[in-house]
Amino acid sequence: MTMENKARYILVGLFTLAVIVAGFAFTYWLNTTGALQQRSYYRIRYQNSVAGLLVGSAVQFNGVRVGEVTALDLNPATPKEVVVTVAVAPSAPVRSDTKAGIAFQGLMGAPAVALTGGSSTPLPSGTSSADIPVLIADPDAGKTMTEAALGALHRVDAVVSENSAPLKSTIANLSKFTDALARNSDRVDSILAGLERMTGGSKAQNAVFDLTAARRFPKFRKPALGLLVVQYPTAAAALGQDKILIRDDGGLKPFTPEAKWSDMLLEEVQSSIVQSFENAGFLGQVSRPVEGTTADFQLVTDIRNFQILAGTPATADVEFSAKVLNGEGHVDGARLFRINKPVHSPDAVGAASALDAAFGSMLPDLVVWTSTIIGSAPSTPH
Repeated sequence: MTMENKARYILVGLFTLAVIVAGFAFTYWLNTTGALQQRSYYRIRYQNSVAGLLVGSAVQFNGVRVGEVTALDLNPATPKEVVVTVAVAPSAPVRSDTKAGIAFQGLMGAPAVALTGGSSTPLPSGTSSADIPVLIADPDAGKTMTEAALGALHRVDAVVSENSAPLKSTIANLSKFTDALARNSDRVDSILAGLERMTGGSKAQNAVFDLTAARRFPKFRKPALGLLVVQYPTAAAALGQDKILIRDDGGLKPFTPEAKWSDMLLEEVQSSIVQSFENAGFLGQVSRPVEGTTADFQLVTDIRNFQILAGTPATADVEFSAKVLNGEGHVDGARLFRINKPVHSPDAVGAASALDAAFGSMLPDLVVWTSTIIGSAPSTPH
């Protein structure tokens, strides 16, 4: 290897070393916010734990970073005290009454020394260990959020313990009051209704209606025996709710927000059908589906329309299909029932009455038709 090549390698090595040194110097300068500038030193005396605080941790004044921690020492004379030495920028307005504490950068962030407030009288800073000024931190500065929460819980527990007897008395009185209020709920309703009438209140009350079962039937000479199970009706989701509905140019919607059936419409329909068969007495037994019961016949219904049709005049439109299934699940008969009834008054009572009348007028036909299908079936039980 010639001298020229050796010199070239030496230059490359020196250049690389210079770049590395410059990088370290630049990093150190960034971390210390300018290492060549003058720093002011202070000691802060904490009377509680400063867990998590390290040499190099940030020092903030009103949330702005102004320096870093340079030393952490225990006070030999008072073991519970921790003395923290900090170096801050000379421009930081540290005063004799500046408050010192510990702040957490974010919910789970690293702790930092927090300096806040102070008067206009400056506090001289020291440059040697002998003349460094001392700040006394708040006694609760080192407490963690967990310790603060436990302290608050202990105080609450103490308050509850000291007032246990009055609390028991208050709860007992409250129980007596609610019991008395429940016993006199009817009177309270009457008083509120009277107050509403006196003050001219006109708050709309819920109007609840029922579907009635058929009680009168044409003569039917051939009673059918066996168990008929009336299945739960099916319908579109819009029809299955408890609201009384009206259909106009805008589609299907509640007749009024307050008007509704006493139960879901499908429950009302099923109950009315079962009660109508029981009132007729044409069949041996009629019931809803019961687990473990074998039906001789089933009545399956599907509600297609059950609403008020807007118009002049408005009408109640009720339509449903019915199928009679034998014990083997085969269809013995099927029929479509539909009728329109006029609405005699434009309010919720008129709408509910018209729908009840329309559905009720088809119940006797449904009972007779179903009984006829069952009576003519070859496998009718006896």
